[in-house]
Amino acid sequence: MKILHLLYESKGDYFGIGGVGFRAYEIYKHLRDRHDITLLCKKYPGAQNKEIEGLRHIFVGTESKSLTKTLLSYAYQAVMFVKRHADEFDIIIEEFSPAIPTFLHAFTKKPVILQVQGYTGTLYFKKYNPAYALMLYIMEHLRPRFYKKFIFISAETVKKLLPENLSPSPSPPPVKGGGRGLDASSGVGKSIAVIPNGVSPELLDTQPSEGDYILYIGRIDIYGKGLDILIKAYREFYKSFPDIRLVIAGDGRDMEAFKAEIMTLPDHVRKNIELLGWVSGDKKVEVINRALCVVFPSRHEVQSIALSEARACGKAVIVSDITEFSEVIQKRAGIYFKKEEAISLAKSMTNLVTNNERKEMGQRGRDLVKDYTWDKIALKYQEFLYRVLERYKYLNQIIISNAE
Repeated sequence: MKILHLLYESKGDYFGIGGVGFRAYEIYKHLRDRHDITLLCKKYPGAQNKEIEGLRHIFVGTESKSLTKTLLSYAYQAVMFVKRHADEFDIIIEEFSPAIPTFLHAFTKKPVILQVQGYTGTLYFKKYNPAYALMLYIMEHLRPRFYKKFIFISAETVKKLLPENLSPSPSPPPVKGGGRGLDASSGVGKSIAVIPNGVSPELLDTQPSEGDYILYIGRIDIYGKGLDILIKAYREFYKSFPDIRLVIAGDGRDMEAFKAEIMTLPDHVRKNIELLGWVSGDKKVEVINRALCVVFPSRHEVQSIALSEARACGKAVIVSDITEFSEVIQKRAGIYFKKEEAISLAKSMTNLVTNNERKEMGQRGRDLVKDYTWDKIALKYQEFLYRVLERYKYLNQIIISNAE
């Protein structure tokens, strides 16, 4: 297959890379030798068209340090690229972002799959000014209505964005050489697959140890990831456990603001917080393995890759009590706290570092993710793409036959 993937974040991006980009690189690492893959990415200062990790990268848009300007220019230039070059590809995958109004379905007859990583909803109004938040909220609910082919990361997001497609509905006509596809369901005229995030198989073979710190690993997004809550909670936790450090591994556009927030802490607390920046490979494995536990204080989440990696390493976790983390509690793979409440998080940190069942919790978490390695996820992803492409060819044949 010749695949075009509109990926608005990429390796080396000035604005950072999160789960959207990480997922794409992990999946295509297992598919790049079988398919011709092009990533159409937003331009950032210094970006140049080239091959990165065996994948062709084309950057479009305007070089700017303004994220809004960069995203809007990317949306326009991405549409222009698709209008000119769509016929050079077999299938197109578009990463969904309400801030990138492309509506690609209107500019090509090639099959376009909208990949939806998550749902934000009314949380936009707590993070942005009312006018911008309203625009994002409307676009989040409006744009998916124009598409017919979807990959979702979780069933929870399907419920929130396409609730009418949850009820069983008639299957489409059979496709030559394929069925309905793995993990896929179809509404009338729609093809929907739920393909979760994965973990690297080597993480499942690591031997966890315990150091002297609690770890946060993930994007530095103060509001979305609840990092302001974490800092307040650690200040309270420190009063009883001054020998246990807080280690922050990650990067993102809020890094400078986050550093400023840490600077407001008393010196003795601040000196116990270590910022590692972005970690990967063996360094990331080491950082996770040596943690007492891993904390995820998010106000909003989809399906956290960092959480899956922590569980793959056999680590007990602390999570906020949002719906997306409910499996952690149901399967007793960690403990929770009341979201937005720093005192509740401080108590949960105390409870877990003094809990003799941390290893058992970690093992239960590892058991939950052992069948979701990236190589298996990539095969599910590939199978759905094949199914969509075969159905597209099948319907085209019908149209041609009827015209004759």
